[in-house]
Amino acid sequence: MYLLALLCFLQHPAVLTSCPPLCVCTHGSSQLRGVHCSDPRISAVPANVPADTVKLRLERTPISRIPRAAFYNLSELLFLWLTYNSISAVHPSSFLNLKVLRELRLDGNQLAAFPWEGLRDMPGLQTLGLHNNRLSSLPSHAALFLPNITYLDLSSNRCGGSLPSPDLSCLSVNRSSLFRLTTLSAELLDLWFPFPGQQSGSVQRRILGLHDNPWLCDCQISLVVSLSMSLGTPVVLMDHLLTCGRSPGPLPRCMRPSVQPVATRVMSPLGSNVILRCDATGYPTPTLTWVKTSTYVGCCQQDMVRNNEELPRNLKSCMQGSPRVGVRWSVISLDALSYQDAGEYRCQARNMAGVAEAPIRLKVVGVMRLPRLPKKKSQKTPPKKSQKTPPMKTSQKTPPKSSSRNRQLNRTPNASPTLLLKDYQGQKKVTNKTAPELPDNTTVLTPNMNV
Repeated sequence: MYLLALLCFLQHPAVLTSCPPLCVCTHGSSQLRGVHCSDPRISAVPANVPADTVKLRLERTPISRIPRAAFYNLSELLFLWLTYNSISAVHPSSFLNLKVLRELRLDGNQLAAFPWEGLRDMPGLQTLGLHNNRLSSLPSHAALFLPNITYLDLSSNRCGGSLPSPDLSCLSVNRSSLFRLTTLSAELLDLWFPFPGQQSGSVQRRILGLHDNPWLCDCQISLVVSLSMSLGTPVVLMDHLLTCGRSPGPLPRCMRPSVQPVATRVMSPLGSNVILRCDATGYPTPTLTWVKTSTYVGCCQQDMVRNNEELPRNLKSCMQGSPRVGVRWSVISLDALSYQDAGEYRCQARNMAGVAEAPIRLKVVGVMRLPRLPKKKSQKTPPKKSQKTPPMKTSQKTPPKSSSRNRQLNRTPNASPTLLLKDYQGQKKVTNKTAPELPDNTTVLTPNMNV
């Protein structure tokens, strides 16, 4: 009963539309829409901000931390400005339930790190401002949570920021350098400058603020500047003038990778082991991956389990190493080869300057197939059949037909005998022909008779 009464009290219009103390509230046409809190006496995030607030501004206060679920009841919030406070810590779950938030600004604080995984609670976020903080790094996993961000301001992240009197307390943490944000990860560059074929759908344009940071001016930074100035680029820099905090000398140029396999065609027996290797060069040093793109359509196609949905597929069982900067090798070992291992393998090299690949075709050969064996037996069978034929046996025992017929002619000259005529050249043989009736004084010539 008590909880029901409390719920009814919290849903009362007077409570929903009440303005937090030390804050200024602005009304829209029909309801409360904005809350602005900038009193120096505010030391924590107000807990009684109306639930229908669309824009909340907490500025120039001594607030030092943002606790977990600090804005949970503000499910309709679109704009959240937490600028120029003393915030040095943000809980990874500070932005729970802000599913429609479009703009988050944390400029002018003392953040040495930002909970990038907290962006998952703000799927509609498009603008993120981190200008003038103390960010020490921009980790590679941040790219996983930035696909929807179209405006990202990382400018002026130095120890002490750009305050009138620089805060030197951060030097106690890292005395080696006054400046902090110096490098960009390759994953971020892949997100901002996708290679052709990697981008699904239309290319999303982004605005980046990277100026006024002590960048380590390597080929990554020079590539960002050159790509942002190219025609049709997906990224626009707020300021193309990037300062170099530490430069190793002349800016090295990025070099597109080049792949050279040890062999492009490999033939190996069934059941054997084979090692495929490729070498790549490029700057920065490229990474190598192996992909099987197709099966082999040679002699043993019917013995392979062909599943086109599984190809191409990445092969993880590989080894690679880099003996020096700009060079990398990789090998993949295939043990106990089967016909399923046959096919085309591609060694892919990749760095921020581009992608290159080289194909290697593997053919697996085995023993001769069984269906061919009967053909060999058929060649040996004819001599056996000739020995078993009855005419050959009887021909040796029976007298020649010509002699028997000659005897019949001598005995019965008036009969119609069967003549056996042979060509002396041995080319024709005629049998079973009935001769016409001959006179009594006619002599029949046979090959054995002498005239």
